[in-house]
Amino acid sequence: MRAGRWMRGSGPLGGPAALWPLLAVHVATALEPVSMGVAAVGAASALTGLFSYTKLYCRFAECCVEERPLDAAALKRDLEEKLFGQHLATEVILKALTGFRNNKHTKKPLTLSLHGWAGTGKNFVSQIVAENLHPKGLKSKFVHLFVSTLHFPHEEKMKVYQDQLQKWIRGNVSACSSSVFIFDEMDKLHPGIIDAIKPFLDYYEQIDGISYRRAIFIFLSNSGGDLITKTALDFWRAGRKREEIQLKDLEPVLSVGVFNNKHSGLWHSVLIDRNLVDYFIPFLPLEYRHVKMCVRAEMRARGTAVNEDIVTKVTDEMTFFPKDEKIYSDKGCKTVQSRLDLY
Repeated sequence: MRAGRWMRGSGPLGGPAALWPLLAVHVATALEPVSMGVAAVGAASALTGLFSYTKLYCRFAECCVEERPLDAAALKRDLEEKLFGQHLATEVILKALTGFRNNKHTKKPLTLSLHGWAGTGKNFVSQIVAENLHPKGLKSKFVHLFVSTLHFPHEEKMKVYQDQLQKWIRGNVSACSSSVFIFDEMDKLHPGIIDAIKPFLDYYEQIDGISYRRAIFIFLSNSGGDLITKTALDFWRAGRKREEIQLKDLEPVLSVGVFNNKHSGLWHSVLIDRNLVDYFIPFLPLEYRHVKMCVRAEMRARGTAVNEDIVTKVTDEMTFFPKDEKIYSDKGCKTVQSRLDLY
C-alpha cells in the first residue's frame, strides 16, 4: 500500500474503468437471444467475445491473473544473484513460495515474518518477491505496503486502524485473491493492531463469501536481530561457517523472542499464539565480504565499471561489531548507496 491509496478500493480488474461499459454493451448484445434455435450458439459467442475483450483490456491495464504460474527458476536466480549472505532466507522463501503457489488446495494464506537488523535485505527480499508474483512489483495495485510509522502512528486510534485494515484487506482480496500485503516496521507497530487480521490468516474456507487462501502476508521487523546475531556469533566463535546455521537453530528462538518482546508489533500476538505465521525467517548480520558485494552490485546498477579500490574504500568506511572482533556491519548494506555517492 502506498501513501495516498489508503482505503481506496480496486476494481475487479483495475485500470481504466471506461473500457468496461463498452465491453458490457457488446456482451449484452451478444447475449440477447435471436431465437431459441441459436441461443446456445449466441451464449458461446458472447463468452468468446468477453474473453477476447478482457484479453485486449489486459494488454493496456494491469489485470489480476489468479492462476499466473510462479517462475521458480527466475525467483531462485533473483535471490541467489541479488541477495548476499542470506542462505537461510534464500532457501526458505524459495521453497515456501514455490510450494504455496503450486498447491491448488491451500488451507490458509501464506504468512512470512522476516527478522534481522536493518540493512540485511528484508525490504529488498519483499521487493523481489513482489516482482516475481506480480510483474509491476511494488508498483502493482495488487501489492500493498503498510508502513507502521506512516499508516498507524497513533496508539489511541488502534480501533480505527483495525477497522480500516480489515476493510482494506477485504476489499483488495475480493478484487484479487492473490493480493500481497507487506507490513514494514513491525517492531514499531503498536501491539494489538495486527491481531485485527487474524481471521484472514486462519484456516477458513471463506469469510463473508471471500476466500483469503491465495493471499500472501509478509511482516518485516528488526525485532529478533539480537537473537540472530548471538547465534551467528556463537557459530563464528566455535569455528563454524555461517552457512552451517539452519532454520531450526533460529526459528523457535525467534518466535518465542518476538512473542515476548514488548517492542514488537507481534508482542503476545494471537497470530503467534495460534500458529498462524508459517515461517519466521532470520536475516543474518552481514560480514565485510558481503558489504563489498553490495558495493559492487550498486556500481553495476549505476552502469559504472566495478572499481575494486573504490569497493574497498567504501567498505572500510563502514563500522563493524562486536568491538573486539569487528565481524558484522552495524548497518548492513543500508548506507552503501549514500557512501558511494562520495566517489
